[in-house]
Amino acid sequence: MLICENCAICLTLEDNADRRSPNLQHKINRDPPSYAEDFKAQYQQYDSFRQLVMQAPASAPSDNIVSLRDLIDFISHVANNYPALTADFPQQLIDLLAQHHEALEHELREKVVGALVILRKKDVIDSPTLLNALFPLLTATSSKSLRSLLYQKILSDIRTSNSKATNHKLNRTLQTVLYNLLSSDRSSPKGIWAVRITRELWRRQVWTDAKAVEIMKEAALSDSIKVIAGGVNFFLGGDKEREDLAEADSSDDDAIDMRAMKHQYGINKKNNKAQKQLRHAALMVKKKERKKGKPHPLNFSALHLLHDPQGFAESLFQKHLQGNKSKLGLEQKLQVLQLVSRLVGLHKLTIITLYSYFLKFLTPKQASVTSFLASLAQSTHDLVPPDAIEPVVQKIANEFVSEAAAGQVAAAGLNAIREICTRQPLAMSDTLLQDLVMYRKSKDKSVMMAAKGLLSLYRDVGPDLLKKRDRGKEAAMQLRTGEREKARFGEQQVGTIEGLELLEAWKEQERRRKREEAGLDPDAPDREGEKEEEEEEGWKNWDAQEDDSDDSGGWINVESDGEDINISDSEDEKPSAKKQKKEDEKPAAKTTEEAKTIDELNRLATTRILTPADLTKLNELRQSAAVEALLPGERRRKAIEQKRHADDGLTAADLEGVSNLGAKMTKEERVALSKGDRENEDHRGGTAKRKERKEAAGKSTTNKDKARKKNMMMTIGKARGKQKRSLRDIGRTLKGHVDRQKRGGRRGNN
Repeated sequence: MLICENCAICLTLEDNADRRSPNLQHKINRDPPSYAEDFKAQYQQYDSFRQLVMQAPASAPSDNIVSLRDLIDFISHVANNYPALTADFPQQLIDLLAQHHEALEHELREKVVGALVILRKKDVIDSPTLLNALFPLLTATSSKSLRSLLYQKILSDIRTSNSKATNHKLNRTLQTVLYNLLSSDRSSPKGIWAVRITRELWRRQVWTDAKAVEIMKEAALSDSIKVIAGGVNFFLGGDKEREDLAEADSSDDDAIDMRAMKHQYGINKKNNKAQKQLRHAALMVKKKERKKGKPHPLNFSALHLLHDPQGFAESLFQKHLQGNKSKLGLEQKLQVLQLVSRLVGLHKLTIITLYSYFLKFLTPKQASVTSFLASLAQSTHDLVPPDAIEPVVQKIANEFVSEAAAGQVAAAGLNAIREICTRQPLAMSDTLLQDLVMYRKSKDKSVMMAAKGLLSLYRDVGPDLLKKRDRGKEAAMQLRTGEREKARFGEQQVGTIEGLELLEAWKEQERRRKREEAGLDPDAPDREGEKEEEEEEGWKNWDAQEDDSDDSGGWINVESDGEDINISDSEDEKPSAKKQKKEDEKPAAKTTEEAKTIDELNRLATTRILTPADLTKLNELRQSAAVEALLPGERRRKAIEQKRHADDGLTAADLEGVSNLGAKMTKEERVALSKGDRENEDHRGGTAKRKERKEAAGKSTTNKDKARKKNMMMTIGKARGKQKRSLRDIGRTLKGHVDRQKRGGRRGNN
């Protein structure tokens, strides 16, 4: 609708525009009562423009839109000073945005959203009002720019509301809205916004409770492919993203150098900008120092916060993998399969049909077969019946491990079998194991290492399945004396404190030493009151002992290695009869001692409180044992494998291992490999690194360094003078050089 230039309304609006001062906003904020009349005039002008735009938002004149945009920005900044007059202002903006967000000019639309955010910052409206106004538009609008703006403003408001303290009421309300958005219509792609908001707030550690995990659980069971991918990726990588963000924040603690800033401020010209920057930097440093002093939040993994992992894993498997109605591609199915396998392995769930599902994919021709093998391995645990895993292990051995197979294929198959048997050793038969162990003599290095890894595993967990020549000395001795019993399905080992046996052995040695020094029988039982005295000494000066335990720079006493024992796979090398007799005699006494030690450990853990001195000594003994494990000889005979955390998944790269060692690389791959170290590592000397640090800090260089960088024309005169020297001058110079070298330089050696 067009307005004539000479009507009363237009003349009034022009008069109000002339009365508006560019500094009116600042004047109102300083003295609101004095400018109340001016604000009323501006507010009336805003109301008139709003009515005009509301009548025809799509065809409103550009002048009216610009004026309305400026007035909305002005009123939103000063609305808190006139609460009675602007009581309807927030609701008017919400109605304008809700009714005409598609037809409004995009700059005006963004200005209305920004005005609502400003009103929230000035506490004119509360956070639920703002979120109730913005969130419906996020799922309703077709404008990509508006969706991006709304998403940023919603996240910013939630983070601000939880900055000082957790706003449980707001969080529960919004979490319920997001959960209903996903559960009301599983096939709607609008649920992707619930996934994005929840994942970002989880990454920022704003939401860390089980309710957020339930939202993503509902997303993983959706019918929309995008929503499913978002939910599954959250469980597979959400915790890693949170850890990476926390590490990035902690690495920025030293980004502000207060000493350098104060030095620069003292040198440069004094102005308000530099002083403000210095003050801001000081506030940031204090804020980070306060953050360091706070206790570390206890963050649980999303996989641990699931309410019903068994039901969730079964639902995922039946809906997205087992059924024929699934619309997921191979990549999405692999992600779902990886999530199901991690749930099964982490929580020790029972889904028997899962292992038969793998059978049709276990062939070298299958795309991404190593990912299937990794999922199979991490879905195995010690409570899975061996009958369910034996066919899978046999299928891998038949398909992958053969003399005709390529080295990479055989190595991947052997590594997969080793990972499966690490989690369930009873899935292997003696016939198959003996066949696989023979591949340790393969000429392919990757196959040989994979077979030796399998052999080393069963020397520890099931030496009875190996032939006598393959068991190794220690396992053979334990089997001969009955020290090692055959593992049974479902049997669980009783847990204890790590290193408690080391502490008990040390206490026994100290007790014997003290009794020998006192002239008493070391094998006799303790006198009454000796243990009470020892415990009282352990509680004395416990503060000092705690301080001493923090010192990591001391020496660790390590016992000598003894004689090295070489374990050979050859049948020809057999121990002599005398040596065999000594080995047969040792374990009998050892068995009695170990049984006695187990009883002592149980008694120590259940009947005695460890003193601070005991804990300090226990930590020292653990460190000593860790150092001994790295020494050559008998303690290094077994391969020391890094224990993977239960929350960390098994990847295809873990199964491939060193399988690429036997493959021939192209020239380009060899060049890239040789350049890799030079690009990633800094091979410069210490002098060059120090010089670079000095230049980065803005420090001056020496005259010698400055001379090197001089222009050639500045030094050409000195060079020509050297060319014109006589033989006598050159000889005198060389003689002086030799004399200085003998003295040790110009200053000489004292």
